[in-house]
Amino acid sequence: MAKTLITFFSRAGENYLNGNVEKLTVGNTEVAADLIAEFVEADKFKIDMVQPYPENYTDCTAKAKLDQGSNVRPEIKGDINVEDYDVIYLGFPNYWGTMPMAVFTFLEKHNWEGKIIKPFVTHEGSGFGEALDDITKVCVGATVKEGISIHGADVRGYKFSIRRWVNKED
Repeated sequence: MAKTLITFFSRAGENYLNGNVEKLTVGNTEVAADLIAEFVEADKFKIDMVQPYPENYTDCTAKAKLDQGSNVRPEIKGDINVEDYDVIYLGFPNYWGTMPMAVFTFLEKHNWEGKIIKPFVTHEGSGFGEALDDITKVCVGATVKEGISIHGADVRGYKFSIRRWVNKED
């Protein structure tokens, strides 16, 4: 049986939801990761930055845009050996058309040869953007399966869509 990992970047604090800024105690992508964990036996690893983005939404998005424009690779807390896993669910919010830079930091640290990656994204209307292409470029040798795009404000309502996606035979 394949050993599975759910790894994700998620940010609590002020988030943009359906046109409003609201404070979340748990980020939308973490909620999605928890829903996936209901349907698949897997270990979980949260990608956390050593110096997290500001809690304030406007400050966070400005810093994230600056990091992306400068191609920054922020330091992350801890790590997990992806060599121990066959299937990796990879989750993140869409930041400026792709993954947050901390996800790039994580991906670039590992050998993805022979791995199956199942991406999931939370967003407020932008879907995956360029993230799937970026995953394919960074994770050389991996098979990137069809992902699921989740409207962040409605993440809890995606439970059955997530179950169908997890159980889908590729």
